[in-house]
Amino acid sequence: QVQLVESGGGLVQAGGSLRLACTASGSIFSINAMGWYRQAPGKQRELVASVTSGGRKNYADVVKGRFTISRDNAKNTVDLQMNSLKPEDTAVYYCNAAIRSSWYLSEIDYWGQGTQVTVSS
Repeated sequence: QVQLVESGGGLVQAGGSLRLACTASGSIFSINAMGWYRQAPGKQRELVASVTSGGRKNYADVVKGRFTISRDNAKNTVDLQMNSLKPEDTAVYYCNAAIRSSWYLSEIDYWGQGTQVTVSS
């Protein structure tokens, strides 16, 4: 099976920074896109940032210029550097990866367990 393990959440004051890390492990043949989503209380889960295996990055408009996603294909990791954090960034952040466990299997979306990010004003 495949696991995504996240780390790095916490409490920070507005204007501060946090770095989230996610590592995929287990039965992995290939990984396509990796990314970070977030879900605030009472809201739907939304894309924060994603990166393809080729390095193409995509950001939600609300985080552009503040967040940076990076990926290490050799280590199966994806990180999210979050700067200039705002109270509205408060949410549970989830790592996501589209993974094939074998050449003959289809991609499956995997999710991490989520890590809480709280930004105080």
